[in-house]
Amino acid sequence: MRTKRTILSAVGLAAVLTAAGCGSDNKATTDTTATTAASASTAPPSTAAVTTAAPTTAAPTTAPAAPATTAPATRYYLSLGDSYASGYQPGGNTTAGFAYQVAADTQGSAHPLELYNVGCAGATTTSLLNSQGCPGAALGPGATPYDTQTQVEAAEAFLRDHPGAVDLITVSIGGNDVTRCAKDPNVASCVGNAISTINANLPVILQRLRAAAGPDTVIVGTTYPDVILGSWVNGGPNGQQLATASVAAFQSLINPALANAYAGVQGQLVDVTAATGAYGPLTDLTDVPPYGSLPVPVAKVCELTHFCEQQDIHPNDAGYKVIADLVYAAFAKAQGAS
Repeated sequence: MRTKRTILSAVGLAAVLTAAGCGSDNKATTDTTATTAASASTAPPSTAAVTTAAPTTAAPTTAPAAPATTAPATRYYLSLGDSYASGYQPGGNTTAGFAYQVAADTQGSAHPLELYNVGCAGATTTSLLNSQGCPGAALGPGATPYDTQTQVEAAEAFLRDHPGAVDLITVSIGGNDVTRCAKDPNVASCVGNAISTINANLPVILQRLRAAAGPDTVIVGTTYPDVILGSWVNGGPNGQQLATASVAAFQSLINPALANAYAGVQGQLVDVTAATGAYGPLTDLTDVPPYGSLPVPVAKVCELTHFCEQQDIHPNDAGYKVIADLVYAAFAKAQGAS
């Protein structure tokens, strides 16, 4: 917002994400075996017989039972956030979402985790703090409703109920804070206020999570793919200009706001924007049917999200896997260092 380029990025970000349908705001026992030794008995000498009865041999004592094996205590992964956290794809939330992929990736590892997902499609940093409940259709598959709690309260309650048992928390939030600005008459001012809101709310959210989880839980935040690059193919006459400018918005506005908040709680932020190719040169071209010759970063967005084909900002299965791999790598690294 300090330059015309950044303002254009923010405006475009808001307009395209809203058109793509980012989602509405959130409203809404050990078995013990007893062994008994058989009693030893000796027959008394017979008074009528010349010979004496041989003593009876005591029955063998049963060997002590081996100690019961205790199953490992369940370890958990807590996911919070918006439609990326709940696993949204066109048609609804799915287990292709990155949180579900991360939980699956931990199975068979030294740190298998059971997912507890409170993510809600349409959530903002404000709704996480202030809005009770989440519509059923906006919850991720298998999620437990929290009708009388905010998303952060639901997360805190789970952490209190499972003290020391949550190894990983991921947070995907911030994108929807900007989308509402497309309907604001003063878009540029609205975008600036949205970033200020993220800067105010996200540290509070993360500090509450850290206080409830304790110092050892790994907290990982995620950025977003720069889906606005897809405007190159379907953004109208200004699409290429908008796509070019969008990269600056992520680099100088959105991602720095997120990074500062996670650093404040000794958390990590994985750069999904970079991992999905957004920062590559737009002069490197590749052929992408049916769109023709496209810059490689644009082609990557078309490959990993539904934006180019449906103008939907959400990742496809492969796109969610990119995020899952980043999160799992960050978690594994933190576990190795602990």
